[in-house]
Amino acid sequence: GRNANKGGVARLSTLVDSIRKENPNSLLLDAGDIFQGTPYFNYYGGELEFKLMSMLKYDLATIGNHDFDNGIGGLYAQLPHAKFDFVSANYDFSNTVMYTHVKPYKIFIKDGIKIGIFGLGIQLEGLVDKRMYKETIYNNPIEIAQDMSRILKTKESCDLVICLSHIGYDYKNNPEKPSDLKLASATKDIDLIIGGHTHTFLPKPTIEQNSAGKPVLVNQVGAYGLYLGKIDFYFEPGKGMTSNGTSILV
Repeated sequence: GRNANKGGVARLSTLVDSIRKENPNSLLLDAGDIFQGTPYFNYYGGELEFKLMSMLKYDLATIGNHDFDNGIGGLYAQLPHAKFDFVSANYDFSNTVMYTHVKPYKIFIKDGIKIGIFGLGIQLEGLVDKRMYKETIYNNPIEIAQDMSRILKTKESCDLVICLSHIGYDYKNNPEKPSDLKLASATKDIDLIIGGHTHTFLPKPTIEQNSAGKPVLVNQVGAYGLYLGKIDFYFEPGKGMTSNGTSILV
């Protein structure tokens, strides 16, 4: 009864289809924790989630801590069902089965606009049993993001830089812990951070100032597929870029 008549993949699909009809230059992205403790996951081990996301034609996702719930081998075993890619720039999978299956970033071109998207994951130690993530190495997400966003903006000449983050929105009780708000203010080339992990329900994106004093959108739409975040970017020659965003109830 807690979220009665909300969410569901069929409803999400209808929403996504109508948005794509309205704007064919749309990207559908996920900030991690695709696997979670539902009876579907417990029985099918993630096969269902990946197949449904593939049917929804997701473009890209990052990896959350719950995606290790069946171990790194369990995640790897389900990859054939995912018809979309995974990005994570601060998890080093070199000595694991996930090596070569996860890239730091991916570039999309929509109507001549170059969009660079990179992923970030939370520290696994103390959160996930070491036997689940094995030799996965965690690197500081803020340092990696400074590097990644510079590469995407200058080396790859992206018009738009997006971070798919699974580090959490904000930790007021733990100011040392990396978060999306910290990430926004510590970098200068990110335009949008799509976050996960803390299940923060934002009615619209937060606007944070980056290290160069420019605005960064930080968005998170909670959990359980109850909301779909929709962010629009408008590019006008000579005028630069403008944006707005909202959360849509599924």
